[in-house]
Amino acid sequence: MNKIVTLQDVKANPYIRAYIDGGNDTTGALGYTDHGTRHASIVAAISRNLLQRLGYPARDQELAAIAGYTHDLGNVVSRYFHAQVGAVLVERILSEMGMDPAEIAVIMAAVGSHDPEESSVAVSPVSAALIIADKSDVHRSRVRNPDITKFDVHDRVNYAATRSFVDVNAETRVITLKLDVDTDISPVMEYFEIFLTRMLACKRAAEFLDTRFELTINNVQLL
Repeated sequence: MNKIVTLQDVKANPYIRAYIDGGNDTTGALGYTDHGTRHASIVAAISRNLLQRLGYPARDQELAAIAGYTHDLGNVVSRYFHAQVGAVLVERILSEMGMDPAEIAVIMAAVGSHDPEESSVAVSPVSAALIIADKSDVHRSRVRNPDITKFDVHDRVNYAATRSFVDVNAETRVITLKLDVDTDISPVMEYFEIFLTRMLACKRAAEFLDTRFELTINNVQLL
């Protein structure tokens, strides 16, 4: 008999913990921002909240949270094709945990479709929620470089973001990423220079959910 696997179960799995930590070490060595349990937990929470606010069933919300938490497992192998590698890794782990194969398939598709952002396309509500949640995690707490004088543009833009929040309005069917950005650290235009493809991915994912995606920075709507 299949087991009802929860996010709590997934977080307690030693393989998932080790692969997230290992993937975070890999991305750190390459100079990337945080991709560890902090990022995983935030993406899981946003994914769940998004489907909850839009009225999707509780089990879909849980699957979205699990997909959000495990979406970067593939980084433990390589940053390249990490989405597709992660989908394979999560299949083995969830199978061994006894999850229903149909639910595993939903999570595999979501993890495998979340990147690269230029071509990421939502294939289910769980997938759409994951894409929006992942691309919305822009915040200074993601920056790992301790020397501000040596920031690259990704460090600078993330460090400039002092607040990020995904607002879901079920009545108007609008999903809004709200950012507070310290323009003394990074101008708003710099955000678009490196994150435009992410915002377009969010726009496509929101359309899959029959919603509209908007971006506000410092209370000004820019998208």
